[in-house]
Amino acid sequence: MNQFVENKTENTYKFWHALSHPNEWRTQEPLRIVKGDGLYVWDDKGHKMLDGFAGLWCVNVGHNRTEVKDAIKKQMDEISYYQLFAGVSHPLAEQLSNKLIEMTAEEDMAKVIYGSGGSDAVETAIKIARQYWVLKDQPKRTRIMSLKNAYHGVNLGGTSLNGMPVFKMNYGPLLEQCNQIESPWLYRNPWNCEDPDELARLVVDQFEREILYYGADTVAAFIAEPVQGAGGIIVPPEKFWPSLRKLCDKYEILLIADEVITGFGRSGHMFGSRGWGVKPDIMVLAKGLTSGYVPLSATLLNTRIEQAFHDNNDHKGLFMHGYTYGGHPLGCAAALAVLDIVEKENLPENAAKMGQYLLTELKKLEAQYPLIGEVRGKGLMIALDLVKDKNSREPIDAEGDIAARLTEACRSAGAVIRPIGTKLCLAPPLTIDQAGCDVLINALKSAFDQVQA
Repeated sequence: MNQFVENKTENTYKFWHALSHPNEWRTQEPLRIVKGDGLYVWDDKGHKMLDGFAGLWCVNVGHNRTEVKDAIKKQMDEISYYQLFAGVSHPLAEQLSNKLIEMTAEEDMAKVIYGSGGSDAVETAIKIARQYWVLKDQPKRTRIMSLKNAYHGVNLGGTSLNGMPVFKMNYGPLLEQCNQIESPWLYRNPWNCEDPDELARLVVDQFEREILYYGADTVAAFIAEPVQGAGGIIVPPEKFWPSLRKLCDKYEILLIADEVITGFGRSGHMFGSRGWGVKPDIMVLAKGLTSGYVPLSATLLNTRIEQAFHDNNDHKGLFMHGYTYGGHPLGCAAALAVLDIVEKENLPENAAKMGQYLLTELKKLEAQYPLIGEVRGKGLMIALDLVKDKNSREPIDAEGDIAARLTEACRSAGAVIRPIGTKLCLAPPLTIDQAGCDVLINALKSAFDQVQA
């Protein structure tokens, strides 16, 4: 019998859950979320839980914000949809693009390309990076490099750049000339290096060796998350991103910051790359852009790339890319309202402050419970790394049920968290206060007490 199928009544609903085996959920009742308000969500049984994962890293301003709902309704009363192909526009797409360029003036961003979600935005970045080098008469520059443990979405290009084999194993052949180097992960790395500066040097040196091996004239871009999210909330050493930028400049390689999770405050800075003092050439934005109220993404490119297109007057500059729902009017309306809240309430600062509080308090759990090997994070991105043994750092069995049991116990204690492999991950709304943090902390304590018993 299949390991996921038990002798129970099969569910009647007809969709598959993402990132899991369909049989896993055939006979299990889902967590049905029916209501949200502020920091909290309710299931169909009336159970109230703090949303410790902000939906899916994205509901940064909290649920049920009147300002966002009113903006969407106002736009619906005018026109709910129109497209942005071939010289067609609508006012909110223009307003939002201007707003995004204003917000990223520090990064020298110049143009916006809209999509529907983060995977779309990564795909756009890949194509722009390759086309840029066609425009610069260096068409051999097609290779795009990334990090192990990276997550860049589920479209073919992003899947090819992902640094976790589970995302790739059933979908080959993938996009050619996509290579991964080691992740700058202090807790687990092949050098067993625990010195942050030395680890940054080791990873960047490996990148340079790869550049020289393949030839700098074949490398188009390097893409990375400022803080790796789905890979386990891996916070790189302080010197990693500045060293990465310096090496990309040395070989004229484009640097792409995948800010799908870190954009708009989650890392404790308005943008994750800004927190490392680095200016990317391309920025990939989604989740926090609309706080999940309406699907929307944006790929931003800097003046260096913009100029290459403006300097061209033949077919090489044709931008043969776009999405039906890119720049959707309702998404733009939601985004403008969300970004107003982000700035007025200074949510990046709150994320830094509350993230530090959570990290400090959860470190106490690390000392208390043998299952917790490390608590790490930046801003309101925090992971609890689950281990069999603290000294060896051997992770728990990924096929076991410990993470699932802890997750279920947390829900029962009043908080939704997300298990990712052998980690428990927290990413609550950026509006969270200390009382909300305490709900999360107490739910985790209750869960560990129950499961370890």
